[in-house]
Amino acid sequence: MKTFQSINPNTGQVVARYEAETPEQIGDRLAQAVAAQRDWSAGSFAERGALFRQLAEHLRDQKEPLADLITTEMGKIRAESLAEIEKCAGQCDYYADHADRLLAPNVIETDAQESRVVYEPVGVVLAIMPWNFPFWQVFRYGVPALMAGNVTLLKHAPNVFGCALAIENAFRSVGFPAGVFGAIVADTDAIEQLLADDRVGMVTLTGSERAGSAVAALAGENIKKSVLELGGSDAFIVLADADLDKAAQAAVQSRMSNAGQVCIAAKRFLVESSVKEVFTEKLKTRIETLRQGDPMHPDTNLGPLARLDLAEMLEKQVQTALTQGATLLTGGTRRDCHFAPTLLDNVAPNSVVFQEETFGPVAALTEVADADEAVRLANATRYGLSAAIWTADLDRANRLSRQLQAGSVFINAVVRSDSRLPIGGMKKSGYGRELAEAGIKEFCYTKTVFIG
Repeated sequence: MKTFQSINPNTGQVVARYEAETPEQIGDRLAQAVAAQRDWSAGSFAERGALFRQLAEHLRDQKEPLADLITTEMGKIRAESLAEIEKCAGQCDYYADHADRLLAPNVIETDAQESRVVYEPVGVVLAIMPWNFPFWQVFRYGVPALMAGNVTLLKHAPNVFGCALAIENAFRSVGFPAGVFGAIVADTDAIEQLLADDRVGMVTLTGSERAGSAVAALAGENIKKSVLELGGSDAFIVLADADLDKAAQAAVQSRMSNAGQVCIAAKRFLVESSVKEVFTEKLKTRIETLRQGDPMHPDTNLGPLARLDLAEMLEKQVQTALTQGATLLTGGTRRDCHFAPTLLDNVAPNSVVFQEETFGPVAALTEVADADEAVRLANATRYGLSAAIWTADLDRANRLSRQLQAGSVFINAVVRSDSRLPIGGMKKSGYGRELAEAGIKEFCYTKTVFIG
């Protein structure tokens, strides 16, 4: 039987080992979820919301040990792990307060006595989640999905199975019925088994383009709804009239948080020629002040990458970019899972770090002549997750935002997720939305009721 292990990326030591569940055990989990969903969906928004408020309180009470688990399993600095747990608690509160309003029936004027559109749960939601935000990614989909009356089976990334089981335990500890939230310890083979089962209503995945393509194909083969949030190579556009100090500080925050392992992080920095030199120096200076080291230490603000293979892949991307003409301004070195914060200049549009997602602390600078070229190059990628524009001219920024092929455009702000705003991509960054009204409705069937 297959065994998984989580490894502390800072020390290289094995944290825990987990034995894979058998197909029969997974089948039992699904049967339990199906049985639980009948009663769960029959309950009211108020009843479900009360449990989520208790869960939010539990997360805040247990914030310290849960944050320690995140940092130990995937290397996020502890301050960011604490913030992640708090964000999950806020997600619970938001949907507990607003789910009934977001899913209220929509009465439409027609020639009927009454016609309305209602939103009903799909049943069992299969979720495939990544390791970079091992709690938030789960709560981002899980809270709205469950508040809508669904139940869920989570297949988490193998290096954070400890986090997955801790989340399942949190749900149980505050009184969620058995089967409403389940975390399965399994390999990707389990996905095919579950998607082939008619009792699974849909699948949601956050992960790589390759994983998304495979899951979408399986979902299509089995006529399942799917929501995919995939990779990104987000543009950060700095125009000549921008506040360069604020832009440089935001650039470091966006690119270097979570050691650069953020789908919606800025990765390609497109800077107008007249301010390129000044902005580059401000960015380089700030990057070089980052303190890299033990993610548990309070003075550390850049921890290791989550796995050794990820650090090795990033190193290869940087080396390839240098052979393609990029200039190394700072960083570029690796020690085990620790990758030094890196700034590359003169990055051409055909460079590997321009065309591929770089999942780590590597910023790629490209000079542009003007705003039109910035937009053209921002769109010159197969991805379309998010983008940022820095300029004092808000009218121009709004015009440019309509030209950018991205699911989110932030003006003079760092791109981030917010329970009140939908998030999702275009092009190879996936489809469907999470969060806000659009996000909860992804986990529903839309039904028309017409009374003649």
